[in-house]
Amino acid sequence: MPQKTKNTPMMEQYLSIKAQYQDAFLFYRLGDFYELFYEDAIKASQILELTLTSRNRNADDPIPMCGVPHHAAQGYIDILIEKGYKVAICEQVEDPKTTKGMVKREVIQLVTPGTVMDSKGLSAKDNNFLTAVVNDGTDFGFAYVDLSTGELKTAHLHDEEAVLNETSALQTKELVLGNEISETLSEQLKNRLGLVFSKQETSEENAEFSFLTSELNDPLEKEVTGKLLTYLAVTQKRSLSHIQKAVEYQPDHYLKMDYYSKFNLELSQSIRTGKKHGTLLWLLDETKTAMGGRLLKQWLDRPLIQLKQINARQDMVDSLLNSYFERLDLQSALTKVYDLERLAGRVAFGNVNGRDLIQLKTSLEQVPLLRQLIEGINEGQWTELLKEMQPMDQLVRLIDQAIQDEPPLQITEGNVIKDGFNEQLDAYRSAMKNGKQWLAELEARERQNTGIKNLKVGFNRVFGYYIEITKANLANTELEKYERKQTLANAERFITPELKELETQILEAEEKSVDLEYQLFLAVREEVKKAIQPLQTLAKAISTADVLQSFATISERYQYVRPEMVTNRHELVIQEGRHPVVEKVLGHQEYIPNSVEMAEDEMILLITGPNMSGKSTYMRQLALTVLMAQMGCFVPAQKAILPVFDRIFTRIGASDDLIAGQSTFMVEMMEANQALLHATPNSLILFDELGRGTATYDGMALAQAIIEYIHKNVQAKTLFSTHYHELTVLDQELPQLKNVHVGAVEKEGEVVFLHKMMDGPADKSYGIHVAKIAGLPPKLLERAAKILETLEAGDTIHHSVAVEVEAASSKEISYPEANTLQEEPAETQQLSLFSELSESETAVITALKQMNLLEMTPMDALNQLYELKKQL
Repeated sequence: MPQKTKNTPMMEQYLSIKAQYQDAFLFYRLGDFYELFYEDAIKASQILELTLTSRNRNADDPIPMCGVPHHAAQGYIDILIEKGYKVAICEQVEDPKTTKGMVKREVIQLVTPGTVMDSKGLSAKDNNFLTAVVNDGTDFGFAYVDLSTGELKTAHLHDEEAVLNETSALQTKELVLGNEISETLSEQLKNRLGLVFSKQETSEENAEFSFLTSELNDPLEKEVTGKLLTYLAVTQKRSLSHIQKAVEYQPDHYLKMDYYSKFNLELSQSIRTGKKHGTLLWLLDETKTAMGGRLLKQWLDRPLIQLKQINARQDMVDSLLNSYFERLDLQSALTKVYDLERLAGRVAFGNVNGRDLIQLKTSLEQVPLLRQLIEGINEGQWTELLKEMQPMDQLVRLIDQAIQDEPPLQITEGNVIKDGFNEQLDAYRSAMKNGKQWLAELEARERQNTGIKNLKVGFNRVFGYYIEITKANLANTELEKYERKQTLANAERFITPELKELETQILEAEEKSVDLEYQLFLAVREEVKKAIQPLQTLAKAISTADVLQSFATISERYQYVRPEMVTNRHELVIQEGRHPVVEKVLGHQEYIPNSVEMAEDEMILLITGPNMSGKSTYMRQLALTVLMAQMGCFVPAQKAILPVFDRIFTRIGASDDLIAGQSTFMVEMMEANQALLHATPNSLILFDELGRGTATYDGMALAQAIIEYIHKNVQAKTLFSTHYHELTVLDQELPQLKNVHVGAVEKEGEVVFLHKMMDGPADKSYGIHVAKIAGLPPKLLERAAKILETLEAGDTIHHSVAVEVEAASSKEISYPEANTLQEEPAETQQLSLFSELSESETAVITALKQMNLLEMTPMDALNQLYELKKQL
């Protein structure tokens, strides 16, 4: 890079500004372009596919540069933000016409992934949260804001796991750090969630921030909220009047799920595709407004645990279900409501235009109808919500009187304000209109006086208004009253005192009209700005009504029922329940429902049955039913009685955590540990095939120990599916454990899975039949069936020893070719390798043959194995 002494004044200015924004692309305004220099230019040219040029290309060290047109810059900024970068927008803050020397420039806004306000990448039904975390050595202050809607919330968290869970639930894009957090948490936040980190070391104190944090009492919450607001002020450099008062929330006041549980249950993101399609959110989302869609996702992330609140929502859903025609009219009115929350944010931010205000007016015009429809079905359920759904007639009248029905996108070029709104503007417009009439009359009069039929009155931006006479007609014209203005090849242009006066009136009217319109628009915007808080209250009420009508629509379409929620007993009954998402995909007629029944004294359902038979679906079905009920929605069943759960823990599916360097089994154990440490008797635990990631006896011993620990210590309602059939005898030792299995019918060597849950343990796993369905080679399946027959007979010792001898001699274990697999007795294959057995070896074989593994606990089996090994 060249020495600063060699730089032009403009480059000196650029470098001094860039020094303040080292972690951002600096869009430096030069005329009609934003220019980028040095490393910014090189990197941006690659990302944005721009042509890379250079400044001072004849110098020894030319400066790399590239640029984008200022009117098209937003699209380029969006691309950089979506890729996780920051963009500093540097504008000219002085009028070049009135400035001598270098025009002053400043960064007017720093756009970051967490502070996007106006972007095509800003999804209508998704929040864009900016999060801040501080740490006092033990606990964490946590705060988040959506700059586009003004929502601001904060919490006091007690461990790193809580920070990770809250951050992942919000799907935040950017994290503001105050005090340092641990390297472990930092890596998890950055690698697992892909966050952009931003530093904010200090907090500003001013009246606005004090007002926003006035209802917070916790010092840690005040600190983190202050840092978050300071970061917004530093980066956005404008009014934050739409930011709402900080609200304290406690995760314990909602049903809690950790990051893995939400991922496993596919609440808002499909495991396979990463998209919304195929998730519970996809099923439930029949909202008609963008703000309703965002609220639905928030309700899904934080289901209720207060029975009164759950019943209040279900009462409103019930009333909508019983009012079909009113609900249809409500949906129709909601489709005309634009995003009031983000419109309010744009007003406060100062980037609202005429079309935005027309959208605001259209939205507010629906409020009286929405109130009328809800009042028609209200029997006390909607009273509180109606108090917040207040019409804003005065604002509607203001916008209606001031703003054109179809205004242009730009607010600085006129034609935004209606006629009749302002007398001075009307006078200017009259002058402009009459001036043009006067010009037409002047042209006609001059043609008549001179007798020149092609004489014309025209306008040029450089010379203004003029009278043009062709040179062929000049000789016949009296030129004394004309003043020559411009000479052309074939004509002369003149001005007269009368035309000068008209020109002054018209141009002054045009210029002043545009300026006055802009000032009038700003005044209207300021009036709207005063109504931001009532607008936000109204927006919350409308979005709540939208989510509730969505619940009613879904409940009616799929024949859901209202669950009976209980807190005084721990009974769980779901008759003919369905997995809501699978049912939507398959269709109501094809889905086979299943019941889940756990009496007050039944704590654990031990589920056995074939792979592919639906055990995991059965478990997810219960979890989703619980979530829907505690959100306030009806549920997919014929009848449902549910306790109010405080937490849901899941261990479903096998997956490595490659980022953290953890195996499938390690992930299994960590997730199981979370449940065992934090579950209460009011929690729901779902463990699917726990222990399969390790050796058989290890896995079986751990599975049994975990079941016993839950039964004796945790006492939470638990569904535990397993392929270890040996565990089914636990119902004899654990009185609150019940065996259930998925039915299957075997006919003529073929297996049909019934996908129906039945009492008692399964008799087989049908693993080979599943392998047959998967298409494995017939010879391989025949061999597997023979090995299984041998294993079930308990006659495995010769084969085991044979493998050991063969491995010792050849240093590897080989398998027969597919075409050599024959139904040859295992013993005849193996006995030829041994001369004769000792008495102790013979005794061990006899003992093994006599053992009945199906009636032994894993611990008994391990003890017997230890004794047999001692004999050998």
